[in-house]
Amino acid sequence: MRKGILLSFVCGIGLASQAMTVSAAPGEQARREITQLMDGLSNSACEFQRNGKWYGRADARAHLQRKYEYLLKRDLVDTAEQFIERAASKSSMSGRAYRVRCPGQPEADASAWFLARLKALRGSGAPPR
Repeated sequence: MRKGILLSFVCGIGLASQAMTVSAAPGEQARREITQLMDGLSNSACEFQRNGKWYGRADARAHLQRKYEYLLKRDLVDTAEQFIERAASKSSMSGRAYRVRCPGQPEADASAWFLARLKALRGSGAPPR
């Protein structure tokens, strides 16, 4: 009797741990939003700072795309907010915050810049410039 209870308990733990490690890939809306966020940067006149050096929009886009693909392969991004938090906010190596500067606007943390664009994408207006 005890052996059967123990076996059921161990099997239950195994199934529960499998269920907890399964994660969903981003849904269609999240993929679209993430692409639109990266497009917003690469189609702008803004520059992107990482680790103290400013990069043009094409280099910034390529860098964020690589980080996004890394997260996708490891099932670590399901939402646009997770993309911003885990890929577009700070350096994974140094921990330094990314920055964005656009002509005629004050320099901003990249996380705030991307979150403002995400809010605009989800609202009725166009993303801020």
